[in-house]
Amino acid sequence: MTPATYNVDEHLASCRLTINHAALCENWRKLDIASSQARTAGVVKANGYGLGLGEIGLSLAAAGCEVFFVANPDEGIRLRRSLKTREIFVFSGLTRRNAAAYAESNLIPVLNTLEDISVWAEFWKLRGSRRPCAVQVDTGMNRMGLSSSDVARIGNDEKIRNSINIITVVSHLACADEPDHSMNLSQLEKFRNCTEIFKGSEFSLANSAGIGLGQAYHFNLVRPGIALYGGEYTIPGENPMEVVVSAEARIVQLQNVNKGEVIGYGGTHSFTRDSKVATVSAGYADGYLRSSSNKGDNSAKGAIGDLKVPVVGRVSMDYTAFDVSDIPDQILENTGYIELFGHNIRLDDAARAAGTIGYEFLTSIGQRYYRNHINQPEHSPGLST
Repeated sequence: MTPATYNVDEHLASCRLTINHAALCENWRKLDIASSQARTAGVVKANGYGLGLGEIGLSLAAAGCEVFFVANPDEGIRLRRSLKTREIFVFSGLTRRNAAAYAESNLIPVLNTLEDISVWAEFWKLRGSRRPCAVQVDTGMNRMGLSSSDVARIGNDEKIRNSINIITVVSHLACADEPDHSMNLSQLEKFRNCTEIFKGSEFSLANSAGIGLGQAYHFNLVRPGIALYGGEYTIPGENPMEVVVSAEARIVQLQNVNKGEVIGYGGTHSFTRDSKVATVSAGYADGYLRSSSNKGDNSAKGAIGDLKVPVVGRVSMDYTAFDVSDIPDQILENTGYIELFGHNIRLDDAARAAGTIGYEFLTSIGQRYYRNHINQPEHSPGLST
């Protein structure tokens, strides 16, 4: 196996991640069952959502995942080192300069423009072959993909259709996390209109939240991302997924603070009682966002066991302070870490307290964590190097 992520030694690290691969695999199986007859891919872009591209890819493959999506060709090349026989799609990044890299690593480009189609067709025409590709159609998100006029042109031009081997057609839902949003049905209808033009291809519309919209959105292939890693993908606060990752920061100092004193940059928090503060060695350089800084009653919270402790003062680059006044001394004496998110502080609750989403929390995780991968499944022969 080729590690995809630098991993600092445990005794040198100031914070740690525990990544439960059994929970990851169970989440994939849950989503696979929920996806009816469609195949269930694994979206592992952004370094496996911050957890380790190769490690995550190998475990999902062991669970039965056959299709993977990454963001750019570099991610695809790194994932191919671990997964020799799985389909790896790359959402963006095909150019005349890197087309050969796609070919060498057997990557499947997602073509987003007529220019992309031309580049891929010309590359393989010179080599007397037609290698598989996917195309993305824009169904209303207006971010990436072929426009309706581009799709119509392809439908009317047999030469373009025959120049490439389109095995998969994808689009992306903009508002799937809002089940009643009118865009969902609008995008569904536009995507259905493409099925006649691209007959014989596999079709993929649903992301994590799209799976929850029902079978009509599943088509042949679904592409869960955040739900695999334990994030919310349905109604906020309701989450049927297993906890995959727990982030903890080491307590580096405990100190008593008098009533009326302040803490941190800017002195933004003033203590209304004599208090005890735990400073941990994790800050925004580690992905614990500065926007998690204290907000009174709405302050972000950490956890010692199942006991919640609020952030006080500003989150700085390397440190965050928590008010641990209500934690019994006997517990504090035997505590080395505070949980930032995990089993007691759910990922999305931590994200909401910072005014953001679980995606950003996970993908912002820094390199200074010791990553403890647990419950990794046995890998089938031939999967890794």
